[in-house]
Amino acid sequence: MLDDVEVASFIDNGYIHIAEAFPRALADECRALVWRDLDASPDDPDSWPTPAAFRPDYLDEPFVSAAATPRLHAAYDALVGSGRWAPRRSLGSFVIRFPGRETATLDGWHVDASFPGPESAPTDYLSWRVNVHSQGRALLMLFLFSDTGESDAPTRLRVGSHKAVARLLEPEGDAGLDARELAARVETATADFPTACATGKAGDVYLCHPFLVHAGQPNRGVHPRFLAQPPLHPAQPLRISGPGPFSAIETAIRSAIE
Repeated sequence: MLDDVEVASFIDNGYIHIAEAFPRALADECRALVWRDLDASPDDPDSWPTPAAFRPDYLDEPFVSAAATPRLHAAYDALVGSGRWAPRRSLGSFVIRFPGRETATLDGWHVDASFPGPESAPTDYLSWRVNVHSQGRALLMLFLFSDTGESDAPTRLRVGSHKAVARLLEPEGDAGLDARELAARVETATADFPTACATGKAGDVYLCHPFLVHAGQPNRGVHPRFLAQPPLHPAQPLRISGPGPFSAIETAIRSAIE
């Protein structure tokens, strides 16, 4: 279980780094399957796409096992609440960053959208929406499937930005904002927040508040970086009003808007 200090850090900073959240051997298995589907070889840089490649959810057993370790289940309980999250039946989507200095569409600061609005297009994820109740998403999760140092395109995190996002969303009610509008607003609203990078070893996981502002960056290293960033879905809607107790996710939102 996460202790009280770790939960408090998550509430304040918007994320927590869990080292060795799943076995490195699982990371190796999963990475081999992704290489197969990319029709590329880790030993042949000429076969690597640039600057990034994307893969959808994987239903294969090693991916599901990586998201279902006792350590991660305990962390989900500590942050979202026991019985309040839905087990992952797959693991994705994968973002693979290959060495090179080209930027990609995901390199701008943003918050991941979580539900479609009445006018959202199924193929246009930026038309999906986020509201103050974080409809459809309990956590943003970053699964490291390769060792990721400062030069290896670690995801950038704006520390504490989740509270600024809650304040932006609160006046928008249940409709919230679409991903484009929210990205435009958070770019300015969180520009002065400190930046951390999601570095670590294969098998590490960053559990992030769904409102945490984050961004990709080019891979300036020599090895491809393999990352999955699936949501953890809630088993029931998040609550930010009424009687408690409240989860760490809910407490962070409440502390921002009260």
